[in-house]
Amino acid sequence: MRREHLLGLLYLNIATLLWGTTFVVIKQSLESLSASQITLARFAVAALCFVPFVLRLERKVWLAGLELGFYLWLGYATQAVGLEHTTASRSAFITTLYVVLLPVFLGLIGHKLRLPVWAAALMAIVGVGLLSYDGSPPNVGDLWTLGTALAYTFYIWRLEHFVAVRSYPTLPITGVQMFGVALLSGVWVAWERPAWDWATLPYAEMLYLGLIATAICVWLQALGQRTVPAPEAAIAFTLEPVYAAVFAYFLLGERLGVQGLAGGALILGATLVSQLPQLLRPRRGLNRKRGERV
Repeated sequence: MRREHLLGLLYLNIATLLWGTTFVVIKQSLESLSASQITLARFAVAALCFVPFVLRLERKVWLAGLELGFYLWLGYATQAVGLEHTTASRSAFITTLYVVLLPVFLGLIGHKLRLPVWAAALMAIVGVGLLSYDGSPPNVGDLWTLGTALAYTFYIWRLEHFVAVRSYPTLPITGVQMFGVALLSGVWVAWERPAWDWATLPYAEMLYLGLIATAICVWLQALGQRTVPAPEAAIAFTLEPVYAAVFAYFLLGERLGVQGLAGGALILGATLVSQLPQLLRPRRGLNRKRGERV
């Protein structure tokens, strides 16, 4: 397995680990803010971090970042609307369908995927189902949340195209995304017109969500997807509910049953299976000098 690939996996797993903490933070923040307000606050804070990197950019980088920002915002917005009609656990399961939708979509447009990737995708979706699916009857919220899965499918695919195929710089393209999502979230807040109680705003939580869970994490995802193919990245992201369950256990006292533990084990297994092509690939260039690219 190449060093660059391992680093990419490390970046993706750090981002996923940090995203796993957001469920606890957002759950506490929803007591005083709406979903649109939280989205606006976290992305506005994140956007400020990237001001030096977006002042002078080529038009193509701006367009790419705004396109990615639209998919990212669409994912947040549809998930928020869906949560008004469906349960959080069901939303988590349907959202994670992108792990299957992505390889199906890539197959339809001519990409050939290896068997371990398909097997890992199915293992991951079953694992997430065991971890979070609640068995309640379908409702309109499920359709909205399916839109979330589709939005993230396109986001992961297009991000790989821009940072891995076209080699756009990761810091500027991440910064443009932050500004794009903040702008769209501002429109969302203006549409809903929620009340702002400045005395009770969770400032520390918003700073954490903006700086750590958004600015750093979205940048880490861009770095990771430069060397990790989109289907493998999608499978790595399914570790998020596993990390979330761990943090919920330690911070909120929530416990997993046998079914949840089995689901977490399946997800962990899926991430390993997805790496089989890399692990079994013959090592080439062993006689090359150190520092030479393989």
